[in-house]
Amino acid sequence: MPARIDPDSFGFVINDVARLVRTDVDRLIAEAGLGLTPGEARALSNAARAGSVRQNVLAERMGVEAMTMCGYIDRLEARGLVHRTVDPTDRRAKLVHITDAADAILRRLNDVGVESRRLASAHLSADEWTTLQSLLKRVRETLAEGRAAGRSDAA
Repeated sequence: MPARIDPDSFGFVINDVARLVRTDVDRLIAEAGLGLTPGEARALSNAARAGSVRQNVLAERMGVEAMTMCGYIDRLEARGLVHRTVDPTDRRAKLVHITDAADAILRRLNDVGVESRRLASAHLSADEWTTLQSLLKRVRETLAEGRAAGRSDAA
Protein backbone atom coordinates (compact mmCIF):
# COMPACT_ATOMS: atom_id res chain seq x y z
CA MET A 1 0.00 0.00 0.00
CA PRO A 2 1.47 3.41 -0.98
CA ALA A 3 2.43 5.82 1.77
CA ARG A 4 -0.16 8.48 2.57
CA ILE A 5 0.95 12.06 2.03
CA ASP A 6 -0.64 14.78 4.15
CA PRO A 7 -1.85 17.44 1.69
CA ASP A 8 -1.97 19.95 4.54
CA SER A 9 1.61 19.45 5.70
CA PHE A 10 3.75 22.55 6.19
CA GLY A 11 5.59 22.27 2.86
CA PHE A 12 2.44 21.78 0.81
CA VAL A 13 0.59 24.62 2.54
CA ILE A 14 3.51 27.05 2.18
CA ASN A 15 3.95 26.09 -1.48
CA ASP A 16 0.23 26.45 -2.19
CA VAL A 17 0.06 29.85 -0.50
CA ALA A 18 3.17 31.07 -2.35
CA ARG A 19 1.77 29.88 -5.69
CA LEU A 20 -1.63 31.50 -5.07
CA VAL A 21 -0.09 34.78 -3.92
CA ARG A 22 2.21 34.83 -6.95
CA THR A 23 -0.75 34.20 -9.27
CA ASP A 24 -2.70 37.07 -7.67
CA VAL A 25 0.31 39.41 -7.78
CA ASP A 26 0.96 38.53 -11.43
CA ARG A 27 -2.67 39.36 -12.24
CA LEU A 28 -2.53 42.63 -10.29
CA ILE A 29 0.72 43.63 -12.04
CA ALA A 30 -0.87 42.99 -15.44
CA GLU A 31 -3.96 45.00 -14.42
CA ALA A 32 -1.80 47.89 -13.19
CA GLY A 33 -0.57 48.54 -16.73
CA LEU A 34 3.04 49.09 -15.72
CA GLY A 35 4.47 47.82 -18.98
CA LEU A 36 6.48 45.21 -17.05
CA THR A 37 6.18 41.47 -17.06
CA PRO A 38 5.60 39.92 -13.63
CA GLY A 39 9.20 38.63 -13.70
CA GLU A 40 10.58 42.10 -14.43
CA ALA A 41 8.41 43.56 -11.66
CA ARG A 42 9.69 40.95 -9.18
CA ALA A 43 13.29 41.61 -10.26
CA LEU A 44 12.83 45.35 -9.80
CA SER A 45 11.18 44.90 -6.39
CA ASN A 46 13.85 42.48 -5.21
CA ALA A 47 16.63 44.78 -6.43
CA ALA A 48 15.04 47.67 -4.52
CA ARG A 49 14.78 45.48 -1.42
CA ALA A 50 18.42 44.39 -1.66
CA GLY A 51 20.03 47.71 -2.54
CA SER A 52 23.20 47.42 -4.60
CA VAL A 53 23.32 43.70 -5.30
CA ARG A 54 25.13 41.28 -7.59
CA GLN A 55 23.00 40.12 -10.46
CA ASN A 56 23.70 36.44 -9.66
CA VAL A 57 22.70 36.94 -6.01
CA LEU A 58 19.46 38.53 -7.15
CA ALA A 59 18.79 35.50 -9.38
CA GLU A 60 19.46 33.12 -6.49
CA ARG A 61 17.15 35.06 -4.13
CA MET A 62 14.37 34.96 -6.70
CA GLY A 63 14.94 31.31 -7.57
CA VAL A 64 15.54 31.94 -11.28
CA GLU A 65 18.38 31.05 -13.60
CA ALA A 66 21.14 33.60 -14.16
CA MET A 67 20.21 33.92 -17.85
CA THR A 68 16.57 34.62 -16.95
CA MET A 69 17.69 37.35 -14.55
CA CYS A 70 20.00 38.76 -17.21
CA GLY A 71 17.01 39.16 -19.53
CA TYR A 72 14.94 40.88 -16.84
CA ILE A 73 17.78 43.27 -16.00
CA ASP A 74 18.50 43.97 -19.68
CA ARG A 75 14.88 45.06 -20.20
CA LEU A 76 14.74 47.07 -16.95
CA GLU A 77 18.01 48.77 -17.87
CA ALA A 78 16.67 49.62 -21.35
CA ARG A 79 13.74 51.39 -19.64
CA GLY A 80 16.13 53.29 -17.35
CA LEU A 81 14.82 51.62 -14.17
CA VAL A 82 18.12 50.01 -13.19
CA HIS A 83 21.75 50.30 -14.15
CA ARG A 84 24.65 47.91 -13.79
CA THR A 85 28.18 48.58 -12.66
CA VAL A 86 31.23 46.39 -12.31
CA ASP A 87 31.59 44.96 -8.81
CA PRO A 88 34.82 46.48 -7.44
CA THR A 89 35.57 43.24 -5.55
CA ASP A 90 35.19 41.04 -8.66
CA ARG A 91 35.40 42.64 -12.08
CA ARG A 92 33.59 39.66 -13.64
CA ALA A 93 30.47 40.37 -11.57
CA LYS A 94 27.86 43.06 -12.15
CA LEU A 95 26.07 45.05 -9.46
CA VAL A 96 22.47 46.08 -10.08
CA HIS A 97 21.34 49.51 -8.84
CA ILE A 98 17.86 51.04 -8.87
CA THR A 99 17.57 54.42 -10.60
CA ASP A 100 15.46 57.38 -9.54
CA ALA A 101 13.24 56.67 -12.55
CA ALA A 102 12.14 53.44 -10.82
CA ASP A 103 10.52 55.30 -7.90
CA ALA A 104 7.13 55.77 -9.57
CA ILE A 105 7.00 52.13 -10.70
CA LEU A 106 8.05 50.93 -7.24
CA ARG A 107 5.29 53.02 -5.63
CA ARG A 108 2.76 51.38 -7.94
CA LEU A 109 4.23 47.95 -7.17
CA ASN A 110 3.83 48.77 -3.49
CA ASP A 111 0.12 49.39 -4.19
CA VAL A 112 -0.02 45.94 -5.83
CA GLY A 113 1.50 44.48 -2.66
CA VAL A 114 -1.04 46.28 -0.47
CA GLU A 115 -3.89 44.89 -2.58
CA SER A 116 -2.40 41.39 -2.52
CA ARG A 117 -2.13 41.49 1.28
CA ARG A 118 -5.72 42.78 1.51
CA LEU A 119 -6.92 39.82 -0.54
CA ALA A 120 -4.80 37.31 1.37
CA SER A 121 -5.84 38.57 4.81
CA ALA A 122 -9.54 39.06 4.08
CA HIS A 123 -10.63 36.30 6.50
CA LEU A 124 -8.15 37.11 9.26
CA SER A 125 -8.32 39.69 12.02
CA ALA A 126 -5.58 42.29 12.18
CA ASP A 127 -4.09 40.45 15.17
CA GLU A 128 -4.17 37.11 13.34
CA TRP A 129 -2.43 38.66 10.32
CA THR A 130 0.25 40.21 12.53
CA THR A 131 0.78 36.89 14.30
CA LEU A 132 0.97 35.02 10.99
CA GLN A 133 3.59 37.42 9.64
CA SER A 134 5.59 37.24 12.86
CA LEU A 135 5.59 33.45 12.86
CA LEU A 136 6.54 33.22 9.19
CA LYS A 137 9.44 35.62 9.76
CA ARG A 138 10.65 33.41 12.61
CA VAL A 139 10.46 30.33 10.36
CA ARG A 140 12.38 32.22 7.65
CA GLU A 141 15.03 33.26 10.18
CA THR A 142 15.36 29.72 11.51
CA LEU A 143 15.76 28.27 8.02
CA ALA A 144 18.24 30.99 7.01
CA GLU A 145 20.31 30.30 10.15
CA GLY A 146 20.30 26.58 9.37
CA ARG A 147 21.40 27.29 5.81
CA ALA A 148 24.21 29.55 7.02
CA ALA A 149 25.29 26.94 9.56
CA GLY A 150 25.35 24.32 6.82
CA ARG A 151 27.61 26.51 4.72
CA SER A 152 30.01 27.12 7.59
CA ASP A 153 30.03 23.39 8.47
CA ALA A 154 30.96 22.58 4.87
CA ALA A 155 33.82 25.11 4.87
